[in-house]
Amino acid sequence: MKAGLAARISWGLLLTVLYLFLLAPVIIVLVVSFDTSTFLRFPPEGFTLEPYRQVFANPDFQEGIKVSAITAATTTALALACGIPAALALSRLRFRGRGAVEAAFLSPLLVPNIVLGLALLILFAPIPLTDTYWGLILAHLGITIPYVVRTISAALAGADPRAEEAARTLGAGPFTVFRRITLPAIRPGLFSGGIIAFLLSFDETVISLFVSGHNVRPLPVAVLQYVEYRSDPSIAALSVCLVLLSVVAVVLVERGLGLRQSLRS
Repeated sequence: MKAGLAARISWGLLLTVLYLFLLAPVIIVLVVSFDTSTFLRFPPEGFTLEPYRQVFANPDFQEGIKVSAITAATTTALALACGIPAALALSRLRFRGRGAVEAAFLSPLLVPNIVLGLALLILFAPIPLTDTYWGLILAHLGITIPYVVRTISAALAGADPRAEEAARTLGAGPFTVFRRITLPAIRPGLFSGGIIAFLLSFDETVISLFVSGHNVRPLPVAVLQYVEYRSDPSIAALSVCLVLLSVVAVVLVERGLGLRQSLRS
């Protein structure tokens, strides 16, 4: 019994050390975000909330947050509009070339973002779609739709198709079946896919670097351009805010709808 207790304590200590190692960068950034210094340093000289005030007072960050929020919200809506019928077709229909279509939807996940960004720059430049909202939105759709299709497909896999068949047998039309039967069954996948798509679009940096410009500049690009010339605790404060945004979104999905369940294949 003592040996078992010692083993559990050892595993507990090992997991604690591992978690501390993984969280160490975030903890350091959190501590530095309250520093009174005019440049990034650790340990901090003092404690102040001024870096957080500077984040929301910086016009470049304000414009970047606006651009990222508009782009992410529009991308999420379009990704859901495209992902729902795609997931329904891949999950409910059996047709020739189904595997190729499914692979095509998931293929952007296999290509490095820097390659996608360069390809999109070459494609968008002559149109022109670079330095526009629609250029950013179309670019982000390529990396968000696969996640939406995946989460909705996982939700459909857990839904009972017999309920849809029963509704059709009783005279319900396709739209009614979708609205009353299918949509409530896949709501966790929809919500989870939408949150993932929003966060991916909001935080996307590499592809945004290629297709954005001076007029339409999302927050990650604005941050990169800011740190080219200065490095102060406001960057750490902004990083903490973005991490908290992601954590709150994921916790809400997990607590309310079950993120792990919706992602289960």
